[in-house]
Amino acid sequence: MKKTIILILAALALFQAPRAMAQEADASFAVFTPITRYLAQGDVNALSSWFADNLDITVISTTRNCSRNQAIQILHTFFRSYTPRSFEVSHRASEGNKKYLVGILNAGGEMFEVTIYATAAEGETYKIQQFGISRQTAVY
Repeated sequence: MKKTIILILAALALFQAPRAMAQEADASFAVFTPITRYLAQGDVNALSSWFADNLDITVISTTRNCSRNQAIQILHTFFRSYTPRSFEVSHRASEGNKKYLVGILNAGGEMFEVTIYATAAEGETYKIQQFGISRQTAVY
């Protein structure tokens, strides 16, 4: 009886470990929770609160290093032309104080790949250093 209980507890621990590790990994990407929500809504003003003072921004085929205010204007122009419907994360990665996200934005009847690179100084919040939107190409 005692061995059975020990085996059951060991089995439960094995099933809980991957779940706990997944929750821990999800928590490390919590910074992207509001960012992805703002993207799906096309809320540039809220999204811009995550921008670094200067960032690299690519929209479709134009890349610029610009100020936060310039990036806001660029994204306002984009979202006026392409009203967002949804945003879905397809990949996340991190290393130390760096986070990377790739997702698919459904906007204006088209699909766009969005890439975001954010970093944080020790004890500070994450700030978006690079932000890119490119048309998703069909894969056959």
